[in-house]
Amino acid sequence: MIFKTLKPLFLVGLLLIAPTSFAAATLVAVASNFTKPMTEIAAEFEKSTGHTAQLSFGSSGKFVSQVENGAPFEVFLAADEKAPLKLEQSGFAVAKSRFTYALGKLVLWSSAANYVDEKGEILAKDGFQHIALADPKLAPYGAAAIDVLKNKNLLDKLQPLFVLGENISQTYQFISTGNAELGFVAMSQVSENGKITSGSGWIVPQALYAPIKQDAVLLTLGAENPAAKALLDYLKSAPAKAIIQKYGYDLPK
Repeated sequence: MIFKTLKPLFLVGLLLIAPTSFAAATLVAVASNFTKPMTEIAAEFEKSTGHTAQLSFGSSGKFVSQVENGAPFEVFLAADEKAPLKLEQSGFAVAKSRFTYALGKLVLWSSAANYVDEKGEILAKDGFQHIALADPKLAPYGAAAIDVLKNKNLLDKLQPLFVLGENISQTYQFISTGNAELGFVAMSQVSENGKITSGSGWIVPQALYAPIKQDAVLLTLGAENPAAKALLDYLKSAPAKAIIQKYGYDLPK
C-alpha cells in the first residue's frame, strides 16, 4: 500500500524536474556585428527552451582559425557565407547544417550629430583625418566598406586615412571614442527599428557592396549537443526573426 501511494508521487516529481534535467549549454562563436541581437536572442532562447547559449564575439576570420586549432565552439554565427562554408568543407562543421540567418547592412557613421550627411557626400570632402573600418581580410563588413570606396572611386584617396579594427566592434569603438571622425559599421550597432539612434549616419545603398549574407552552422563538436541544435532551430523562429529585423537586418527569402 505504501509503495502504491509513493509511486504516483515519484512520477509527478520526475515530471516537475524533467525540463531542467535535460537543459544544456552550448558555446557559440558570434560575429561582432551581431552582438546586440544575439544577446537578446540568447536570453529569449533560454526562457523558451531552458538551454543556455554561452556567447563569444569576434571576427569571423579569427573564429575560423580558432575552430581549426581546436577551440571548443559548437555553433558558429558568421558575418558572411565563406567562413561557415570553409569549415564545412574541411570537416569542422556538420554537412548541410548551414543556412543564412540574416542579411547585413552597412552604415557610414559618426558619433557626432550632423557630421555624416544622408548621401555620404562627406567621403569626397577633405574635412576628416581618419576613417575607421574593420580589417577587410578578417571581417566581411570591412570588405563591404572597400567595395563602397571602390565603387565611389575613393579607395586610393582615402586608404592613407584608414584606421583598421580587428572586428566591427573595435571599429565602432574607434569612432565612438573620437579616434576616427567617421567610419563604416554594421547598421545593427547604431540603429533600432530602422532608425539611427545616435550620432549621424548614411545607410549605404546595397547596390554599392556585395550582399552580406550571414550564415550559421552547426560545428562538429556540437553535433550531439541538444542545446546547439535547438539554438539553430530557434534562430529560424518568429521571435528570433523579429529581433533580427529590429536591429536593421533583412531576412533571407
